[in-house]
Amino acid sequence: MSDLNVLFDQLEALKLAPIDNWKPVRIVDIDIRIAANGDWFYLGSPIQRHRIVKLFSSVLRLEGEQYFLVTPPAKYRIQVDDVPFTAVEMNQVKEKEIQKLYFRTNMDEVVLADHIHPLTVITNAKNNEPSPYITVRSGLKAKITRSVFYQLAELLQPDPNQSDASNAIGAVGVFSAGEFFSFGTV
Repeated sequence: MSDLNVLFDQLEALKLAPIDNWKPVRIVDIDIRIAANGDWFYLGSPIQRHRIVKLFSSVLRLEGEQYFLVTPPAKYRIQVDDVPFTAVEMNQVKEKEIQKLYFRTNMDEVVLADHIHPLTVITNAKNNEPSPYITVRSGLKAKITRSVFYQLAELLQPDPNQSDASNAIGAVGVFSAGEFFSFGTV
């Protein structure tokens, strides 16, 4: 538990960390895992204090396929089962006839689906089930929870980028902030 306490103390002192400016070369493996449902674990036990998880998530960085908690002296490699966040709430706002979709993550970050924070859907090759995601920041994504995905499904419309004839296969998606995000075919 001392590794976790040392890391927490370092991060607590930094608060709003400019992690993009930090370039630590020392890599430390730490037994932290983020489950597919967004729960965080340390040494196999759930981290119960949301305040700690939020602090750790604020210094999370994706480098290639690996996730790190970054501090000035070192970066701590952690395991992530799918993506680090979940989108647990969606709000639809209309401004001058432009629909905007805002998503709140399990870390209480609010993200507008737009060209910087795109919505994507990946279809599982084994069971053909769609898995929707939104980019939160710096390549980090949130998986959209089932209940939020049902809300999105109510907003689906035909893909305007396909002609009527080519859209016969049922390509659909949603608009947000003037962008169309395709969910593929249904």
